[in-house]
Amino acid sequence: MGTQIAANAPVLRASGIRRSFRQGTTTVDVLRGVDLTVNAGEITTLSGPSGSGKSALFSVLCGFDRADEGEVSVLGDPLSPTIAWHVVAVLPQAMGLATELTLAENVALPLRLAPAEHTVPVGDIDERVLELLAVLKVDQLADRYPSEVSFGQQQRVALARALAVRPRVLLADEPTAHLDHEMVAAVLGLLRQAADDGAGVLLSTHDDEVRRMADRRLRISDGRVVAD
Repeated sequence: MGTQIAANAPVLRASGIRRSFRQGTTTVDVLRGVDLTVNAGEITTLSGPSGSGKSALFSVLCGFDRADEGEVSVLGDPLSPTIAWHVVAVLPQAMGLATELTLAENVALPLRLAPAEHTVPVGDIDERVLELLAVLKVDQLADRYPSEVSFGQQQRVALARALAVRPRVLLADEPTAHLDHEMVAAVLGLLRQAADDGAGVLLSTHDDEVRRMADRRLRISDGRVVAD
């Protein structure tokens, strides 16, 4: 699975992130010099009201968008939009499941694409996939396509896909937004296990239950990130 990272060592850093957007003739400064660190073995939450810049920051940290100023680094190297999934895995709100693949095939995809030293043996991929789907109670839907299941079920599958290769960094945007209480507990258990296995986990969330289980809590206020 690659070189181990020491517990509490930084795995993702954002320094001086600035991002603005045009609204008609007006320029809106959404991120105003954000500094943020995600550490190995920790769960960090990022909260903030709608319009605070939380989604904009998440997009920059994932590599989906580029900052106007500042830098994001992962394991000491600049973040690339094509960074490997076993290094940074993402659970976006839009899920991003491949519509032409079954749910099981979606979860297996990063395992099949990852270098051999960062994945499980080929013969064990199906077992890993079904193990994750079972914990999230969607294993009975493994052969269905994303369009054939609910949004909440898609979210669980997208989380299984993100966790499949045991990434160094996991970025999850509102991971419990479409789940009932029972499934929230299952998701939080998997997220805690990912951190215990050494991942740096950053969760964008409004959910107080998620915030309570975090090791560090941050919030975004006036375009900057502060302790919560």
